[in-house]
Amino acid sequence: MITLKTDCRFFRGDIPCKPHKRFGVHCMDEAGKVCPHYDPTNKNILIIKLGAIGDVIRTTPLLHKLKATHPSAKIWWLTLTPEILPSIVDEPLGFSLKNIVSLRSLHFDLLYNLDKDREACALAEQISATTKKGFRLKDGLISPIDAAAETKYLTGVFDDLSQANTRSYPQEIFEICGFSFGGERYILDRPEKPTTAWKVNKRKRVVGLNTGCGGRWTSRLWDYKNWISLARTLKKKGYEVVLLGGEQEHLKNKKLASATKAKYFGHFPLQQFIELMDQCDLVVTGVTMAMHITIGLGKKIVLLNNIFNKHEFELYGLGTIVEPDKPCRCYYQPSCTNAQYRCMEHVPVKSVVDACERLLRS
Repeated sequence: MITLKTDCRFFRGDIPCKPHKRFGVHCMDEAGKVCPHYDPTNKNILIIKLGAIGDVIRTTPLLHKLKATHPSAKIWWLTLTPEILPSIVDEPLGFSLKNIVSLRSLHFDLLYNLDKDREACALAEQISATTKKGFRLKDGLISPIDAAAETKYLTGVFDDLSQANTRSYPQEIFEICGFSFGGERYILDRPEKPTTAWKVNKRKRVVGLNTGCGGRWTSRLWDYKNWISLARTLKKKGYEVVLLGGEQEHLKNKKLASATKAKYFGHFPLQQFIELMDQCDLVVTGVTMAMHITIGLGKKIVLLNNIFNKHEFELYGLGTIVEPDKPCRCYYQPSCTNAQYRCMEHVPVKSVVDACERLLRS
């Protein structure tokens, strides 16, 4: 008779587990010897963080604490982008009907919903769990589950409270989950094998310029002429300059490459884009997915910020934030509404160059 170890971290039930596929082992062999890869679990933890890719990446520090406090737990994570989750997540789940149906049939010891999206809060209400933390849907409205989530909830309701906040995002989510933030880093898996032979001159310090900010948040865009000036200045100073971006930045980056002779390789799927960013020593970027990938890779960073509270960002000593010389009047606004001036026009190129040189000397 075959003995099954259904509490093992690797046991699937519908398909062979990874140790069996790789080594041909069974849960227990004919002599009664237990599989050497048997890793029993005694708890199920669910994280709901749907969000944008950058939001998911900056939530990964929580995994350090969960692994330390619940080493035998199986960790499930529901997100719109499971491909960005690190390999230490046992069950990375995309936001699909089949996964939602499965989750609603399970019971979790701990459920952390760190999104204030209506669908995430509705699921937090519907999924069975002994302890729930974060946000829920109550009487059709998004609400904090307990007092630990109340401060974060209120900063999303009132701009003045958000602007007065002095805690970083990791600090806030750790507090929501009942932990103290101790500088735990992002967890981002590097591609195991390079898929591309990037023609980057590694004899020089490599500076990546991430020139976009997504189609919605145009209030964060730095002027085209500034990217030209920055690229030309850095090249004159002897740096290898690589232009970064997605499909929306493709035409702009082609023009920038033509005007400055900076290198531009095109836009790529997520894992290949991470691989390209890993070629850089420093990245200049706005508040984007690329910002969080830069931090996750442990690269130096010059962050251009205008519409967000700078205290929100945890850079882990990797970089510096450069803001406009004139105050931003469009807090959390997707497009600039200030009739007097556009604050991003007042981010001096020299300030960005100086920040790059200072960081690359350190």
